[in-house]
Amino acid sequence: METMPPDSQAELVALRMLVAEQAAKISEQEAEVSKRDSIIDLLRAQLALLRHQQHGASSEKIDRKIEQFELMLEEIEASRAEAELRSGKPPLPALDDASEKPKRRPLPDGLLTEDRVYAAPCNCPTCGGMSFLKAADRIIQVMEHVPASVKIVRHIEKRLVCRDCDTTMSGEMPTLPIERGKPGPGLLAHIMVAKFDDHIPLYRLSEMYDRLGVDISRSVMADWVGRVSALLRRSSC
Repeated sequence: METMPPDSQAELVALRMLVAEQAAKISEQEAEVSKRDSIIDLLRAQLALLRHQQHGASSEKIDRKIEQFELMLEEIEASRAEAELRSGKPPLPALDDASEKPKRRPLPDGLLTEDRVYAAPCNCPTCGGMSFLKAADRIIQVMEHVPASVKIVRHIEKRLVCRDCDTTMSGEMPTLPIERGKPGPGLLAHIMVAKFDDHIPLYRLSEMYDRLGVDISRSVMADWVGRVSALLRRSSC
């Protein structure tokens, strides 16, 4: 088998290093271009929003425009992060956090915490020994989504009858928001907040509940919303 001369091998190694260096520079330049394009698109979106507000567009149109801009910015930032990942550089902070230092924020306090313990093996994989010293645990904290759920709450009012006078005694049943209705206060609160604070239409809420296995039509929720609104108006008078 023929072998390459030492000089040719050195030239080939140098050529490969040069190609790798040029490829890294190109990837870095692509990431910088993507970053600049993201900033330009963000400024254009802000300018368009200001122009709509200046010309007296209705609040509904402004809300739709804001939603479009938010979706556009999500796509821009996602594509920028993908380009930076390809270049091998650590991700830069989001555009709305550009004024802050790129530091990792701590997880919020007060969240429900679940520990998942992964036990170490009982035998050393190298020598098979079974005598160990305790080392510091490695802990990684992540935020996880807990899917929403709907449950049935049975309010059971215990009753007793006096043997002497036939008087019926019972526990104190809580007052429900809608008498003889199916929704509990937590469900009604979720619907009201989703509709009036998160601006989620009732037909979308109906689809969300359907994915949870609960059939609540839009018309039924509209009736609940009307009843709760009337109760709130009367209580505020």
